[in-house]
Amino acid sequence: MDGFFLKKCTRRDFLGNSGKLCVLAGMSSIFLNCPETASADNEPKTEVARPGKTGSDFEPAYLQLHQKGELKKRWEKLWAMMESCQLCPRKCGDNRLKGMSGVCRSPGARLIISAYHPHFGEERPLVGNGGSGTIFFSHCSLRCVFCQNWKISHIGSGSEKNINGLAGMMLWLQEKGCHNINLVTPTHYSPHILRALDVAAGKGLRLPVVYNTSGWERLEILNLLDEIVDIYLPDFKYWDGAMSAKFSAGAESYPEMAREAILEMHRQVGVAKSAKQGIMQRGLMLRHLVMPNNTGGSEKIMEWIAANLPKDTYVNIMAQYTPAFRAYDYPEISRRTSGKEYQRVVQRAKDVGLTNLDIQGSWWLQ
Repeated sequence: MDGFFLKKCTRRDFLGNSGKLCVLAGMSSIFLNCPETASADNEPKTEVARPGKTGSDFEPAYLQLHQKGELKKRWEKLWAMMESCQLCPRKCGDNRLKGMSGVCRSPGARLIISAYHPHFGEERPLVGNGGSGTIFFSHCSLRCVFCQNWKISHIGSGSEKNINGLAGMMLWLQEKGCHNINLVTPTHYSPHILRALDVAAGKGLRLPVVYNTSGWERLEILNLLDEIVDIYLPDFKYWDGAMSAKFSAGAESYPEMAREAILEMHRQVGVAKSAKQGIMQRGLMLRHLVMPNNTGGSEKIMEWIAANLPKDTYVNIMAQYTPAFRAYDYPEISRRTSGKEYQRVVQRAKDVGLTNLDIQGSWWLQ
C-alpha cells in the first residue's frame, strides 16, 4: 500500500464527498467502495481519450499554448533549468540532467511517481461526483519534519515513469470521469509535467490542471506556468521565517516567497468561482493548516489574506494536524491542534472579513 499515501488528509478522507467510506490505516489510505485506484507501477497507454466532466463550454488554459507550439517552448525552458537546477527556491544548482540530486533528492532527470487515482478527499469543488484526478509525485523540496506523507516526500517511494507514461495517466484519469488533473507536489517535476501535458493535450486531454503545491515557489517558474495552470492550490504554511527554517529544512524564505507566489497565482487565475454543479474550473484556492501553539502564525496569515486578496478568496482552514514523521522531536508540534486553537483562527478569519471559508466540523477536534 506504499503507493497510496496522501499529501494531506481532510475530514472527507474519512467520509468522502459522495458518502463512500474511506479509512486510514497508519499512513496508508485504503479506499473502500471508491473508484479504482492505481499505483504508478501500472502504467496506462497514451490512447486518445474522451472528454472528462468539465462542461461543454470549458476550454483548459493550456490548450491554446499547445496548439501554438508555445507549450513546447515552455517545457524546453524548464528542462534546461535542470542543468543547474533552479526549479525551486533552494536553487541548488545540481546538474539533474547528469543524474545529480538536489535538496529534493529527485534522482536526476528521472521521473518518480507514487500513485494516481480519482481522489475523493480533496476540497468539495474539486471532487464533485467523479473525483479529483490526483497524480502523486515523489520527493519534495520543502521537506517538512511533520509530513504525513514522508515515505513519498522524504524517502521517495514510487516508480520511475517516462513522459508518455505520465501523459497516459492524465488521459486515464479523464477517461475515468475525473473533474481535473491534480498535480500533487509538482515543483521539482514541472519540466516533466509540461512535456507530458503537451503530449496529452494532443491526444484529447481537456481537463483543468490543478497545481497542488506547498506554496514555496519561484516567480520565474510561475511565470512559465501562466496560461497553463487553471487552478492553483497552494498551502500558506508559515508566517514566521524562523518557524519555516526550523520545521522545513532551513526554508527561512518561505513566508516571503509564499506571499509573492500567492499574489502571482491570483494575478494569473483570479478568484476561484465554482461552475456547473459546484465544480471548480479556474481560480486560486488557498489552504492553511492550523498547527499547535500557533506555530504557523495562523491569525496573521488570515489578516494578510484579507488585506491583500479579495475577501471572497477561497480559504480552506484545515484542522487535521497530527504529529507524524519527526514531529515528536519538537515539543511545540508534538500534539494535535486543539479545538480552541482552530476556532480562534476561524473567528479571526471572519473578523477580518473573509467570506469564502472552508471550515471543518468541530467534531474533528473533540
